[in-house]
Amino acid sequence: MSWWGKAVGGAVGLMMGGPLGALLGVALGHQFDHGFQGMLSDDNPSQADMEKIQAAFFTSTFSVMGHLAKVDGRISEDEINMAERVMQQMQLNNNQRKAAINLFNAGKSPNFILDETLRQFRQVAHRRSNLLQMFLEIQTYAAFADGLLHPREEEMLQHIFRMLGFSLLDFEAIVERVQAEIHLGNRQQNQSGPTTQSIISDQDAYAVLGVDRNTDNKDIKKAYRRLMNQHHPDKLVAKGMPEEMIEVANTKTHKIRAAYDHIKALRGLK
Repeated sequence: MSWWGKAVGGAVGLMMGGPLGALLGVALGHQFDHGFQGMLSDDNPSQADMEKIQAAFFTSTFSVMGHLAKVDGRISEDEINMAERVMQQMQLNNNQRKAAINLFNAGKSPNFILDETLRQFRQVAHRRSNLLQMFLEIQTYAAFADGLLHPREEEMLQHIFRMLGFSLLDFEAIVERVQAEIHLGNRQQNQSGPTTQSIISDQDAYAVLGVDRNTDNKDIKKAYRRLMNQHHPDKLVAKGMPEEMIEVANTKTHKIRAAYDHIKALRGLK
């Protein structure tokens, strides 16, 4: 990834400073000055900012995932497997995978400062709402790793949404959509036939798009286009998502497209 070499050399951690720089430093075995927040002198600002955003996304994703997994008092095998699946989708090399595991473990620590981590991540992301939403969707998937959203997980997840500037309505909409995507993913894994349309339910198809049976065709098409735009892998990478996470975004767009195709077939649309 474009930022990885800088991170290994310590430059990105120095550039970020704060709790994210400290977390990345621990994960990579560096010692950073937590108060230093300068830009790299050998990069132009836009490139340096992009590297900082990519590093912040990677660092926040796995550390917050670890914290969320621990909030109900224990870490289940399903939650560990969820983190492993994200790593597999990212096709991390051995050193990157070790860093991700170290960040996950750091998030489990009682010394992990969640609010400061989220506050800095939001500041670094700087109004890139689609990027923040992708982060929240990954965390929501993690919360549902064992098939249930436990009360303490729900409370913590709502807090994470608030810290990143998202409302309770945003939380409810994303939770409903993620649940439908999980149902679809489970059915796809068990499907022996050639098509996705045969395995997605009408209810899940509408939920994936964030609409219902009473939504007219025009608004369904708008919802589909909006979600595809929000989750377009190239656009997310351009906003600072690490390139290795492109497969995570691809998986989501495939499910969104499958839901839309199902509704079109259901309604006899072309």
